[in-house]
Amino acid sequence: MDADACFQLGYIKATHGLKGEVQVVLDVDQPSNYYQLESVFLDQSGDGTLVPFFVEHIRAQGEKLIIKFEEVNHQLQAKGLIGSSVHLPLDLLPPLSGTSYYFHEIIGCRVLDMHRGELGTVTCIYDQGPQRLVGMEYQGHEVLIPFTEEIIRSFDRDSGSVLVSLPEGLLEIYQENQSSDHED
Repeated sequence: MDADACFQLGYIKATHGLKGEVQVVLDVDQPSNYYQLESVFLDQSGDGTLVPFFVEHIRAQGEKLIIKFEEVNHQLQAKGLIGSSVHLPLDLLPPLSGTSYYFHEIIGCRVLDMHRGELGTVTCIYDQGPQRLVGMEYQGHEVLIPFTEEIIRSFDRDSGSVLVSLPEGLLEIYQENQSSDHED
């Protein structure tokens, strides 16, 4: 399965018990949508290579799932899965409409600033650390935009655009860095 055709459901945090079960921490709004999974894809190496794993059984435990995979029958086998990200095909996401959107939907969209007009294109979403960031291609360089309601105003699925209101000076910081890079 191609990683671009999938979304990350969560990651394997720990083993559970001695018979090969694992704890999966979910990164979704509606965990109950995923209680009946038959299979998932794991990225065990962190390089985007997804390997299918078939589910023997699942049970919910708070914000986590306890999953027993077929052919993972011992705690030692399950330990080897810790840290793996868990993925599902994009077509398993519940459809959204209106102003709601998934992060992957805005990648490739045009970025329109309320005051400056069209700026660039969304290249990625950085979802690690305390704040999410939108990576935007701007004049041949990446600009990082804080993912907040004050800055990311709306998403227009039909036109493929994201409306933003960038803080004063944000683009100038990146332009200053570019000019100092050329002076060396």
